[in-house]
Amino acid sequence: MNPPEPRKTNTSAFGIRMLSSLTNPLYRLYFFGTLAHFAAMSMSIVSSPMLIFRLTNSTALLGTMSLVSAGPMLIISLFGGAFADRLQKKKLLIAGLLGSAVVSSIIAIVLTTGTLNSENHDSWLILFATSVAQGVIMGMMMPALQAIIPEIVNRDQLMNAIALNTTGMNVLNLVAPPIAGWMIDHSGFQSVYFTMAGLYVCAAFIISFIPARTKIIATGNNILLDIQKGFRYIRKDPMIFQILAFTLIIVVFCMPYQQFVPVYVDKILHAGATGSGIINGVCGGGALVGSLILAAWPGKKRGLMLLGSGVLAGISLIIFSFSAYLGLSLIFIFFVGLSQAFRNTIGSALLQTYTQADYMGRVMSITNVQWGLMSLCTFFVGMLAEVFTVQWVLGSMAMILVILSLCFIVFFPRVRKVD
Repeated sequence: MNPPEPRKTNTSAFGIRMLSSLTNPLYRLYFFGTLAHFAAMSMSIVSSPMLIFRLTNSTALLGTMSLVSAGPMLIISLFGGAFADRLQKKKLLIAGLLGSAVVSSIIAIVLTTGTLNSENHDSWLILFATSVAQGVIMGMMMPALQAIIPEIVNRDQLMNAIALNTTGMNVLNLVAPPIAGWMIDHSGFQSVYFTMAGLYVCAAFIISFIPARTKIIATGNNILLDIQKGFRYIRKDPMIFQILAFTLIIVVFCMPYQQFVPVYVDKILHAGATGSGIINGVCGGGALVGSLILAAWPGKKRGLMLLGSGVLAGISLIIFSFSAYLGLSLIFIFFVGLSQAFRNTIGSALLQTYTQADYMGRVMSITNVQWGLMSLCTFFVGMLAEVFTVQWVLGSMAMILVILSLCFIVFFPRVRKVD
């Protein structure tokens, strides 16, 4: 009788399963290209809200800046999803990345020349204009960024590929925000925006090596009809509809906090731009842990884990919202990040697993519409924070999130039981 395999074999199998998608050369190109993209986005989480708040010292304008990108994102995302089903997704990605590089370069230049500064009282309008442009770019690009994954990897690698992609994003959410905060404090905002522009160009260069051979499915002449068909498909599939509805709830009631971190670090925690970077970095650390768990997860109880992530996000955000101590805030922002990884990875994996291929771009466009609605909600949070404290506004939204998540767990067994 042969002796049993040593226990380390299980650990080795776990590691191999965690990294299995990286054996695919096309996915490796996608993975490293999106790493550069995510690095720039992670830096903007710190730089954009902090810049507008330092220029205006207004929570209302802080929320309004999020609003001005919401309209373009809400509308353009629907077209972006339809175009993702009509055109080569690679071309959409490259165009979007280069467009983002142009936007970041413009901000860096006006900061360097002194056109954008607190003494020029109307100069913050430049940031609003660039937010509109970035909203249009994200609306066109993001559905293709998500919908291209099932065309690169096999169905049985889909969960792993999405989790690995999320892991890369979360590593950068851990590292890039503190770097951005340090750069702001030591060399100014313009250094961050020049770096972001370079990262977007790098991402476009790497993505350009992915062969443009994906299958074009939707070929009708009427793009509005394509969008309408997408909505009909979502409405007729109860599970797809309920997953989209729940992820919308989490995004809308949880994620606006990111825009108001500058208020916490400047007015409550007194930690400055470096503190803002640390908070976002710890949140990224929590998301990293979550994505590593999911990268090797066998694909069981995913629906229950998705619904539970809403409860975890809500409870953690309640404590973060009312905390006046940096240490306590860091502990619970870690769990907010953990819940984000579960929502993002599991939600995307379930949608891409159960959505028909010819509707993939349009279904994934709805996830981008969610971020547009979140920006709209962020605007109202900023307005309410002028009347009430930002702690009570965000804390109340977190309480609503907990209640709605529990309702989904109890009343929507279709999602709760899905693997």
